[in-house]
Amino acid sequence: MATLQQQIIEEMYVQPTIDPKQEIRKSVGFLKEYMQKHSFLKGYVLGISGGQDSTLAGKLAQMAVHELNDEAGEKKYTFTAIRLPYGVQEDEQDCQDAISFIEADEVVIVDIKPAVDQSVNSLKEAGISISDFIKGNEKARERMKVQYSVAAVNSAVVLGTDHAAEAVTGFYTKHGDGGADILPLFRLNKRQGKQLLKELGCPEHLYTKMPTADLEEDRPQLSDEEALGVTYEQIDDYLENRQVSEEAQKTIEKHYLATQHKRNMAVTLFDDFWK
Repeated sequence: MATLQQQIIEEMYVQPTIDPKQEIRKSVGFLKEYMQKHSFLKGYVLGISGGQDSTLAGKLAQMAVHELNDEAGEKKYTFTAIRLPYGVQEDEQDCQDAISFIEADEVVIVDIKPAVDQSVNSLKEAGISISDFIKGNEKARERMKVQYSVAAVNSAVVLGTDHAAEAVTGFYTKHGDGGADILPLFRLNKRQGKQLLKELGCPEHLYTKMPTADLEEDRPQLSDEEALGVTYEQIDDYLENRQVSEEAQKTIEKHYLATQHKRNMAVTLFDDFWK
């Protein structure tokens, strides 16, 4: 019988080693094929945070759009990079560096602070006070809501940045950054994403910086690894079927089992994954 680790690796489609050039072509080809299969679509949109994952997904999407337009002989498709700061973002320069590297066709800036704050105030007026952590999820969902609005106006598809190391731990907001249409990075772990960015000539500081969701105001720039209680190196080793410490394995598998609901549609009478 397969171990839970083996089951997870199979579910996440992670390979122990990759050829970055081949994986770049796989993702770009996937994005192109999806667009061509749906004649009413005109492009992709993605929120750019200044971190590794959105930088990589954005670059792959822009490459796909360029190739599609070249093949069509006209500017038929567009990639729109969306900046979604909550007020002033501490690492805004990284965001701008990412957009410059991606060479996005269009850039839209929407400050989510007024909308999030109004939502929090409306809940408070109804007698519901939310924690800073829950407010962080409000930010993530507001960002995704904006992306869908921009996509609707542009007949576009919303990209997601979920990858295997994130998926296995459920480290995203349900119906927030986890609510996208298409996931070009799924199957890659964190270190493999770095390999693709290096191959693409990305500025090193964008993929060596500390990963952070940066959703909590009480704990600004809280690292993903601190929040998870396990390092990405350990998660990547686990997904590549390498040996990790017993503590790391237990932590990863605990996250996986606790977040099954995030990797499934709404529960029906016929589902049993949650039991």
